[in-house]
Amino acid sequence: MDIVVKGRNVEVPDHYRQHVADKLQKVERYDHKLIRVDVELFHERNPRQSDHCQRVEITCYSRGPVIRAEACAADFYSALDVAIGKLDSRLSRAADRRRVHRGRHAPVSVAAATASLAFTPPEDLGASALATAPRSATVGEGFDLIEEADNQPWHIVREKEHPGEPMTVDDALFHMELLGHDFYLFNDKESGRPSVVYRRRAYDYGVMSLGA
Repeated sequence: MDIVVKGRNVEVPDHYRQHVADKLQKVERYDHKLIRVDVELFHERNPRQSDHCQRVEITCYSRGPVIRAEACAADFYSALDVAIGKLDSRLSRAADRRRVHRGRHAPVSVAAATASLAFTPPEDLGASALATAPRSATVGEGFDLIEEADNQPWHIVREKEHPGEPMTVDDALFHMELLGHDFYLFNDKESGRPSVVYRRRAYDYGVMSLGA
């Protein structure tokens, strides 16, 4: 299993890379076919976000679905611990689903499996806060801030592309939960149309599709 650690706007020291590798050794017990784990660090420069200014995002790639977890804290070590806790839960859920497909247990619906999960609002930060934040915030011991040019009031911080193989609504909900997102774009196997499942209030879900 390859582990790739990178900082979006921070320089990651070698001792933290080793710390990440040690922490992630246990995740292989859930899936021995893991190919790569990406760990990305991001520092929020806004001093008002000092209690959760360090964000760690972990993405696991295997022959199965992509599994992701992220967390914010006052330092990268604490954020990593929280993110790995979330990752363990989602990897365990994926392992249980594989056992269901092998006929070991009765299948459980996505709604039932996630009924006990507390809703967490998106952790993405507002673009205006990033644009107006000072550049002198402290990153943490051993971490160096990388200066970035920011001459516009908004910016796209990430672009993603994922396979578009057809799947059922239930499978799309399962993938959404493993990613920790509030929505998931997919090709509906039954209708053949691009669709989006999304989280509504409480533990309800919705589905949107493009018309003909």
